[in-house]
Amino acid sequence: MNVTFSELNFLKPELGAEYTGEGTHFAVFSAHAEMIELCLFSEDGSRETARLPLPKREGDVWSGYIEGIGPGTLYGYRAHGPYDPHSGHRFNPNKLLLDPYAKQVAGTFVWDDALFGYTIDGTGNDLSFDERDSAPLMVKGVIQDPAFDWAGEEAIRRPWTDTIIYETHVRGMTMTHPAVPEDLRGTFLGMASDPIIDHLTKLGVTAIELLPVQYFLDDRHLLERGLRNYWGYQTLGFFAPQTRYMKSNRITEFKTMVKRFHAAGIEVLMDVVYNHTAEGSEHGPTLSFRGLDNLSYYRPSPENPRHTFDMTGTGNTLNVAHPMVLRMVLDSLRYWVQVMHIDGFRFDLASALGREDMEFDREGGFFDAIRQDPILAGVKLIAEPWDIGDGGYQLGGFPHPFREWNDRFRDDVRRFWKGDDGIVPVLAERIAGSPVQFNHSDRGATASINLISAHDGFTLMDTVSYNDRHNEANGEDNRDGHAENHSDNMGAEGATDDERINNARARRRSAMFTTLMVSQGVPMILGGDEFGNSQAGNNNVYCQDNEIGWVDWASGDEAFLAFCRKMVEFRKENPSLRQERFLNGEPGEGGHLEIAWYKADGRPMDEEAWHDETLRIVGVYFSRNGVAETTPANGIFLVLNAGADCEISLPRVNETERWQRVLDTASFDAASDEPGPRAAQDHEVVAGQSVTVFLPGDHG
Repeated sequence: MNVTFSELNFLKPELGAEYTGEGTHFAVFSAHAEMIELCLFSEDGSRETARLPLPKREGDVWSGYIEGIGPGTLYGYRAHGPYDPHSGHRFNPNKLLLDPYAKQVAGTFVWDDALFGYTIDGTGNDLSFDERDSAPLMVKGVIQDPAFDWAGEEAIRRPWTDTIIYETHVRGMTMTHPAVPEDLRGTFLGMASDPIIDHLTKLGVTAIELLPVQYFLDDRHLLERGLRNYWGYQTLGFFAPQTRYMKSNRITEFKTMVKRFHAAGIEVLMDVVYNHTAEGSEHGPTLSFRGLDNLSYYRPSPENPRHTFDMTGTGNTLNVAHPMVLRMVLDSLRYWVQVMHIDGFRFDLASALGREDMEFDREGGFFDAIRQDPILAGVKLIAEPWDIGDGGYQLGGFPHPFREWNDRFRDDVRRFWKGDDGIVPVLAERIAGSPVQFNHSDRGATASINLISAHDGFTLMDTVSYNDRHNEANGEDNRDGHAENHSDNMGAEGATDDERINNARARRRSAMFTTLMVSQGVPMILGGDEFGNSQAGNNNVYCQDNEIGWVDWASGDEAFLAFCRKMVEFRKENPSLRQERFLNGEPGEGGHLEIAWYKADGRPMDEEAWHDETLRIVGVYFSRNGVAETTPANGIFLVLNAGADCEISLPRVNETERWQRVLDTASFDAASDEPGPRAAQDHEVVAGQSVTVFLPGDHG
């Protein structure tokens, strides 16, 4: 193949392989390389057909333009420079490198010792130099034509107050659904198929949050144990969709999925991993970033640049403090928004992205760059507010416009319904939107992403079915995963035929799901929780790309699904449950209350009650802020009772003196069986392990 770079002084600001209509401009960053070669490959990727040094270098960006090269062409890079691990340099031109900006990945990645820059000899010595060519084992980048018919598609940009998130997995959601065509199961097209969209729209969720869908690798140690990287937290390509989720290896399938969800009124959020890459520690392979410029792309150990600094538990930490690495992350985010039409992101281990000089800084470069960016500042941004480094737990520490996963909501709600002592005060904080954590720096009540379960940990069903984790299938002697899940098997470990236990579990699940739906903040549902999906007690299914990790549609609890639909709809119908700013607990003009807490006798909670370790019941009143104070219909009264059946007295609050009893989670067995609203008496009995909801009655 006779190809040459054009002699024209052609310079585009974009990095990556950009097709111009007549040719392709290639550009890649490396501050410490001495030469970078572009490698072109045959259509099937088996033969290297050309190897050309990039002719232009400016600002540490190496570039060149080739006429006549277009979409579908496979390519990669080789980087020449010092191989000096003690100084942090690991250049090895024998290793084919994936373009960090590759928009699509082609080929099959094959684990082999030849992928490593050093010769593996069993001693753990990473200072040697391996001369084998890795190209036959490596995936390649694919030049893309960005054209796609987005006609009729519009960004939704739904307010946070109206958002209900559904966290799910492309394969897990679709692999066992009987109505999803078999050839589409496990793919983007299967995820956007009619049966899945129909389920989500009937449930009432407004956004799906997909576990990682950027190109990632299976860990070598997992494949050797017959397992697989199911979750996908080992990213290698920050611009490319995961190939295993594509039916025909065309990225237009991803765009089709987004377009179909938008047509159904559902936003698409991506779980993204910019804190580390799949290359691992200095003992890992040389696949892309390490070979292009190890010292720039990764944070070196402050004591010894030979080693990578690890704040993620994966062996490396991406160096977003470097301006060109930060640019890559921002370019990636903008690409998914502008080209792929994504509506927002959940940032894995986001504390690692906020570290400046190793310390977390909420005013750091990453956050400043996001906030000033006109494209990114307008989409939904969610932080997982921790990493494993010192000072990594930063719940409440992120700046606006970030929202944050609130793991304290999960733990405290579970503990309350399990019957732990002294939980009422912290439960009250969670229901109110966790103001201690988030009511500062002009942040609103929607800063808290509330969850009772997520991909990492027990499902809702397993929370009421297992006392202990059961991760034996992961091959780590049941040592992996959270040891403390605040769970309760309620009398039997795992599935049981005992009707009494199953009824008790159903009641507690209803109470917990309702707590999620009536709390201030933004609720997030784990996919499958709405119909009782179980993972057989495995609380860390990261490597279980099988029936353990997949959603079990065949065993769905239709009654509970009907209940969850009801509760989602109830939240949507009651603006007092989804408010923008935190409610004021002090009486306003005319003694008006926005939020108030009550004992079972109808009197306000006092210091003695708040410090009662045995208290299992609490009532809360919400009133809409910013609405006329004399409008009692804006209020709602909730009673959460984790103890035994109890008689309560309904409070007289604001202008409300009469109530309607509109919902009782203990009496909801199926949609058709639920009692309708009725006028409430001054004294009402609320069932144990239940949430009871009252709305203002007729004041005519």
